[in-house]
Amino acid sequence: MRNKIVLFALVMLAGSNFIKAQNTVIKANLLSPLVRTASFFVEQKLNNNSSIQFGILYTGNTWDDTRVRGWGITPEYRFYLSETAAPKGFFVAPYTRYLHYNLENEVNDEATLNGFGAGLIIGQQYIFKKRVSFEWFFGPGYTSINLDTKSGAEEDFDTDNWDGFTLRAGLTVGIAF
Repeated sequence: MRNKIVLFALVMLAGSNFIKAQNTVIKANLLSPLVRTASFFVEQKLNNNSSIQFGILYTGNTWDDTRVRGWGITPEYRFYLSETAAPKGFFVAPYTRYLHYNLENEVNDEATLNGFGAGLIIGQQYIFKKRVSFEWFFGPGYTSINLDTKSGAEEDFDTDNWDGFTLRAGLTVGIAF
């Protein structure tokens, strides 16, 4: 219920007309539900050529025989390379990511996964009608994980999806204000 109230308040704030320029964009990744994840971002314009973005995700998925529940954060710095002012146009963005997942396999062994990574994405963001944002992005990343087993052995958990080189991609839709 609290999440619905916060979402409603953000939508109402974004819909208000007291801010003329698009300096802030609140977005959701449309691809995340395909892997049973919720992924949201807030981007803040710094100047005409750059912005910072903070992303948060929550997942509740099963990979092979491993049930995964947890969250992650992804800060990034965006360099806009197009003629239009940020947050519109083509961008390049280095990012870092921290993951914290609780894992459980089919025989109820438990572990905690903590991962730290970094990467580089490219993308394009469009702002329609001065309010609606649409964006695509993709790029490589690398994550190093630490697995703390509470029961069972490390080999009992499928962690290949998070350890090593990864691909980060998304399609977002959001509200600019």
